[in-house]
Amino acid sequence: MDEARREQQQRMQGYRERALKIFPWICARCGREFAGKKLAQLTVHHKDHNHDNNPPDGSNWELLCLYCHDDEHSRGLDQNWYEAGSPEGAPKPSATFKPFAALENLLKDKK
Repeated sequence: MDEARREQQQRMQGYRERALKIFPWICARCGREFAGKKLAQLTVHHKDHNHDNNPPDGSNWELLCLYCHDDEHSRGLDQNWYEAGSPEGAPKPSATFKPFAALENLLKDKK
C-alpha cells in the first residue's frame, strides 16, 4: 500500500512539474494567478479524468486552483447522480433554502 502511494506521488510530481513548465501559473477557470508559496494551491486537472493519460504536450491537462478543481469534480459527481439516478430509489437532492420566501412581506412593510 505504501509503495503504491509512493509511485502515485512520483507520477503526480512528474506531470505536475511538466505542467508548470508548459502552462502559465494561472487557474484556467477563474483566472487567478499563482506564485511563490501559493503555487501549491494550483493543481493539475486531467481533462479526461484519467490520471494515467499524461501526454508530453500536456493536452490532457489544465491547471486549476484548489477551489475550481474541487468544483470540477463535484460537478461530475452531481452529473453522475442525475444521469444514473439515486441509489436504491432515494429521492434526488433538492434545494431547501428559499432566500426570497419572505420578500413580498418585507416589501409590503416598507410601503
